[in-house]
Amino acid sequence: MSGEALNWHKSSYSGGTGNDCVEVADNTPGHTMFRDTKLADDSPVITVDDSTWNTFLTFAKQ
Repeated sequence: MSGEALNWHKSSYSGGTGNDCVEVADNTPGHTMFRDTKLADDSPVITVDDSTWNTFLTFAKQ
């Protein structure tokens, strides 16, 4: 993102053990980014468009 800091937050779908956590940055207009919480700044970041992210969330909720 051009000059703006990403607003990372732990996904509500992450477990409470600390071993399976995902962070999501959703302050990216038109896109959602996610990464491995354990790796934080060193984690690869996956970026998907909002439509793909919403389809994933619908599936994950089932």
